[in-house]
This record gives sequence, structure tokens and C-alpha cells, in this order.
Amino acid sequence: MIISFDIGGSAIKGGIARSETDIVPLGRRPTPKGDFAAFVQTLRSIIAETGEEPSRTALSIAGVVDPDTQLLTCANIPCIHGRTLAADLEAELGLPVLVANDADCFAMAEAGLGAGRGHRIVFGAILGTGVGGGLVADGRLVNEAGGFAGEWGHGPILASAAGNPPIAIPAYACGCGQRGCVDTVGGARGLERLHKTLHDLELSSEEIIGQWRQGEEKATRTIDVYVDLVASPLALTINITGATIVPVGGGLSNVEPLLAELDKAVRARILRKFDRPLVVPSECRIEPGLIGAALLGLKAKVTTS
Repeated sequence: MIISFDIGGSAIKGGIARSETDIVPLGRRPTPKGDFAAFVQTLRSIIAETGEEPSRTALSIAGVVDPDTQLLTCANIPCIHGRTLAADLEAELGLPVLVANDADCFAMAEAGLGAGRGHRIVFGAILGTGVGGGLVADGRLVNEAGGFAGEWGHGPILASAAGNPPIAIPAYACGCGQRGCVDTVGGARGLERLHKTLHDLELSSEEIIGQWRQGEEKATRTIDVYVDLVASPLALTINITGATIVPVGGGLSNVEPLLAELDKAVRARILRKFDRPLVVPSECRIEPGLIGAALLGLKAKVTTS
């Protein structure tokens, strides 16, 4: 039996996994952000609720593990930021611990139990507050040892002009320290930033999308520019990875007409031609972090047993 955790800035969610088809969510607890002892105790209490002794635990977390040092970067939970979290938790819990990025766990969930089933190479894309992604090949997560594979949202590659007719796009500053990253326009906050740039109007992403669906001219222009900006980097990612399906998660994935427009633009820009949708809504809508972490833990158990 595996215990998986989805560790977020506000809540820790747990789950029991006995097999790929038997994954059951447990309850959720507030995340102790500034107290590592309380953080460990929260995990202990969720494990104790099961009344069983797990063979290992696996964590999905909004952070990145350095594959060389195993140090975790997780700015929104200070008590675990900068720690060798897997080793520290193994010492505290007395269990093997696996730590993975939440976007990687999303990709793993979609490859195993979601829209990526039956595909050798699955690229899971996140279009939420920002942009993220994960890559699974032959059922294995490319980032199993930690790392940055799948982070298509970062790198100064954003087009300087987009839309029909083209309009100049600023090289927006990104939280990663660079300028012109896809993350600056591809998520919900990026869509709002684009609308402000194009029309000097401050609207929420929900309002922009609502107006676009009603045919409003300015919102339609914003979506045209958005799709043009996001489609090319995603098409390049698909060309490089050879992915044959791209499940999309995050808040913007709920807008199926937007994904349909993005899918059409991406398929027009890749080398391999598909006569079916390639960029699709995710199917693991409930707790993909838990599912992905559980699948990683189960595969690790098989590998080491």
C-alpha cells in the first residue's frame, strides 16, 4: 500500500493507493507553511488515519527538486524550501519517500489513467495561473530524479508580434528572472495582461473569455493574439518530444472552445500531421496530483521490490 500526498500552499491532501485502479482520496489538512515539525506531524496524522503501514509515500508538490543535490525549491512553503525533502522525510517517517513536481504528477496521471492512455509519449500542459508541464515516455516520468524537463513556460522565446494582423508584444518580465517567457502570457494572469496591453482594459480572465464567447470584438482580438503566442512554443515542444497527445490541465483547460482553437493552431504548426485532436482537456479532473504521485510510488515499489 502506498500513501500519496498532494502538497499545496493552502492544503495537504492524502490518498491510499493499492494498485493503479485502486486509488482512494483521504481527507485534507491545512498546510503548515512555516513549521517543519508541524508539517511532518500533518503527514504522520494522515498516515495514521489509514490504520495501516504503507510501504512508501510519494508527494506531489508545487516545487522543483534539483537532480544533482536533491534540494527542493518551493517558495510558497518556506519550511520545506531548500531542504533535501525526500531524505529529511525518510528520517522522520521511517519510510521511503519520493518527491515530484505537481505538473509532472499531472502528466503521470494523464498518461496512466487519463487522456494519455495508450500513448507512448504524453506531454501534460498546465494552463492555470501560469504555465507548466511534464513529460512521460513509455509510462515513465522523464523527471523521476527531479529536474526541469517539461517547463515549456520558461525561456525567452515569446514572439515579439502576434495576431492577425500582427501587433507588437512586449517582452514581459517573468518571475523566473527572464523576459519574454510563455508563462507571462499563457496562463490566466497572462491573458489578463494581454488584454490590458491591447485594449487598456483590466478584466478578469473569466470576463475576457465570457465576452469572447459572446463575440465581443476586443476580447476576440485578445484571444486571437493569445492563441498565436501560445501555439508556436507548444508546437515546438511537441516537435522536440514527439508527444502524440497533450492533455491540458489548469483553469483555462475548462474552456473547451479555447482549447479547440489552440489545438487547431498547434496542429497547423507541427511537422507530424494529425487528423484528430492533439491538445485536449485532461480527464483526471479530481486530484491529479494524488493520482500521479500514487502512480509514481507504485512504479517505484515495483522497481525496487
